[in-house]
Amino acid sequence: MRGGNFLVIDQLPMRLRLQTRVAGTPPAIMARFDEALFRQLSPPGIKVELLQFDGSKTGDRVHIRLHLPLFQAHDWISDIVEHGSDNTKSWFVDQGSTLPWFLSFWRHQHIVRLADNGSEIIDDIEFKGPAWLPDFLLVPVLWLQFAWRKPIYRKVFGVVGR
Repeated sequence: MRGGNFLVIDQLPMRLRLQTRVAGTPPAIMARFDEALFRQLSPPGIKVELLQFDGSKTGDRVHIRLHLPLFQAHDWISDIVEHGSDNTKSWFVDQGSTLPWFLSFWRHQHIVRLADNGSEIIDDIEFKGPAWLPDFLLVPVLWLQFAWRKPIYRKVFGVVGR
């Protein structure tokens, strides 16, 4: 403490990164990140109402309403703030502009990059909870929701080596 002021440290966002090996090339895989795949990726136990799905290009928007057990419905709007492709990868980034009560920040990079005999889908997620909720409490819940995607990705895109 100096001069009556307390030291304040701004908590950095937490980060999760999940990787899934699949068959196919980054452009072919990224082209299938559409509304049908989005619906398949919804985790069990949570009713997700899709209100708007523009796509995965810069300027697009995805708006869902979460119906969580024991809680009122909450809107979640993510804007696609970046997308691109180069010789080795394709990607898009969604960032939350309206978030449910348990999040104060959300940035999700969807990356598909070349890997041995196929590609790797990477979900690279940065998030923060509200000030009163320690971020580490969100890690297992979010990890489970995104780990849920791994077998779906493999079913949709195929397994490398088969």
